[in-house]
Amino acid sequence: MRRPKGTHTVSPRPLGRFTAVGSALILAATLAACTPNPSPEVAVRSFLLAWQDGDHEGAAAYTDGDPEAVAGALTDMREQLDLASLRFGLGHITRDGDAADAEFEVHADLGIGDPTWNYTGRMPLVWGPDGWKISWSSSVLHPDLSENERLAVSYESQERGQILDREGEPLVSADSVTAFGVLPADMEDKEAGVTQLAELLEEDPDPLLNRVRSAPPEQFQPLVLMRGSSVDATLLREAGRIAGVDTQEVEINLTPSMAPFLLGEVAGTSEHRVSSRVPGPYQAGDTIGLSGLQNIFQHELAGSGTTQVVSLDDSGEVTDVLDSWAGELSGVIDTTLDAGVQSAAEAGLATLPGNGYMVAVDAASGEVLAAANASGNTTDDAALTGSYEPGGAFTMVSALAALDSGATTPDGAVPCGFSAEVGGRTYVNPSSGFLAGEPDLARNLAFICNVGFVGLGSQVGADALAETSQKLGIGAEWQLPLPASSGAVSIGDAEEDVASAMIGEHGVRVSPLAMALAAGAVADGTWHAPTLVRQEGPAPAGDGPLDEAHLEVVRTGMRDAVSNRMPELLGHGGEVYGQAARTEQDGTALHWFVGYRDGIAFAVLAEVEPSQTLWSQYAVDATNAFLASMASGGTPEGEAPTNEADLTGSEEEVAW
Repeated sequence: MRRPKGTHTVSPRPLGRFTAVGSALILAATLAACTPNPSPEVAVRSFLLAWQDGDHEGAAAYTDGDPEAVAGALTDMREQLDLASLRFGLGHITRDGDAADAEFEVHADLGIGDPTWNYTGRMPLVWGPDGWKISWSSSVLHPDLSENERLAVSYESQERGQILDREGEPLVSADSVTAFGVLPADMEDKEAGVTQLAELLEEDPDPLLNRVRSAPPEQFQPLVLMRGSSVDATLLREAGRIAGVDTQEVEINLTPSMAPFLLGEVAGTSEHRVSSRVPGPYQAGDTIGLSGLQNIFQHELAGSGTTQVVSLDDSGEVTDVLDSWAGELSGVIDTTLDAGVQSAAEAGLATLPGNGYMVAVDAASGEVLAAANASGNTTDDAALTGSYEPGGAFTMVSALAALDSGATTPDGAVPCGFSAEVGGRTYVNPSSGFLAGEPDLARNLAFICNVGFVGLGSQVGADALAETSQKLGIGAEWQLPLPASSGAVSIGDAEEDVASAMIGEHGVRVSPLAMALAAGAVADGTWHAPTLVRQEGPAPAGDGPLDEAHLEVVRTGMRDAVSNRMPELLGHGGEVYGQAARTEQDGTALHWFVGYRDGIAFAVLAEVEPSQTLWSQYAVDATNAFLASMASGGTPEGEAPTNEADLTGSEEEVAW
């Protein structure tokens, strides 16, 4: 058979099955009978298909190189880049006598979380006794790769961003972290060594191996982060026995300085076992937000690493950057939190005998200034999501409903006797007392007269109570970046249902956040949806101003409630408005204080053992400590508990 001569270009076609008809089919059969590679196109296609399928020995057969060396080079490339997949597209083939040159498109998927490396490759071909073969050299792998060079992927993580308070001050402190990693060049067996390190640190070895396989061998690769306090000499000694393992000390923004459930946990440390808990595209050694704002804004806070495909010489030094993908810079999250208010809230909750919650908002905007739990648990978000009976703390809502519905007027008398019976249930006041004379609505509110509010229920009605609740944001539709509840008011039409709802029991459920926002609406005259993160934009506006004359009645009752029943709250400056109440839900006593001072509205909820409820009103104690801390700018000294007599008022006002 004659050798092909002349110069021509073969049109590019996608890799795949050949089809032919007529004389072309006869010619192809004749050529195939004479030689295994009758044309450059057949040789190139066959080589690329075998390489793409991972049949490196088969691919080597289409080259003029040493089969073992070629197969090894193809295997090394896949491992050096830790490829998830490799695909090719056939380009132009130019032939000149016994030589040819072929272009091909390479699509190398560098794996989860990494880009796809696309480039144009070239391979020379020569005609020989066995037909057309690829003239093998390292440049077949990449045009810029020289002999004695290899490929690698370099990955550089971003420094984790900050979460800031409303003044731009950081809320996350930097921790000293030990980075356990490896120098790949010093490892006797990468897979065995990395697996041994993963087992020692109780991590999944696969993500760690993925990074090590493709890394420059002379560069330290951080794989697992562990807080300094968790690293002891024994662990360091055992890790040091593994060939190629090393450690470095780094500083990473990990620990919230306050509001831990809001800010959230950051993973990346061995104690979190990130690889088994956090799905998604992350590199070994990355930091991951597990909860709170750290989780919701993971992308913004972590950014993305800079990835480079590089060539290395025999000594592991970078000789060229073949391609680079700049990562996105990590950023900051601007919150509405006020560090001083948050610190005071946490100081207030520290006085509680058990768990509890506090939320403070800016009454004029709905911006969340503080949200805290007494447990310190990063998963305890009931300050935002809780579903609690508000009990008598709800009377500020039902008082406004009574006025808005026309059930009473600002000056109208609202009798408050010893008891009232509605629907077969007998209602009494908190200490079984009564209000003398002809008390108005504000006075009923000041002394939390259950009997008076229950008596108004039938005139207010379920619809009006639900409508006023909605005006104060309870059950309203809004959204924060974190899970949160606006509460719900779902009242039956029966007279006893409305009576019970008037004192915050039947069908009424709220979160501390919802009650703080309701108190803010009373203070400001307009309800505002909450805002926590400024990047999320302003919260939706409420329905408009509330009836100012009706609000003044409620404000008067809340001011008198403090001055008559909780005068200790007035000892820290400013005028305090509020309502305190106790109720029980699911075997737990709930102590509430809901109110405002100087434009800051807040709600405090204490969860207390029922046997302890006669000792103190713990929500009032926490409020007292909160206000004292706000006044002093620091954590207050211990305050004397509020006793039951402090809540009953003078005998001139009420006979209990």
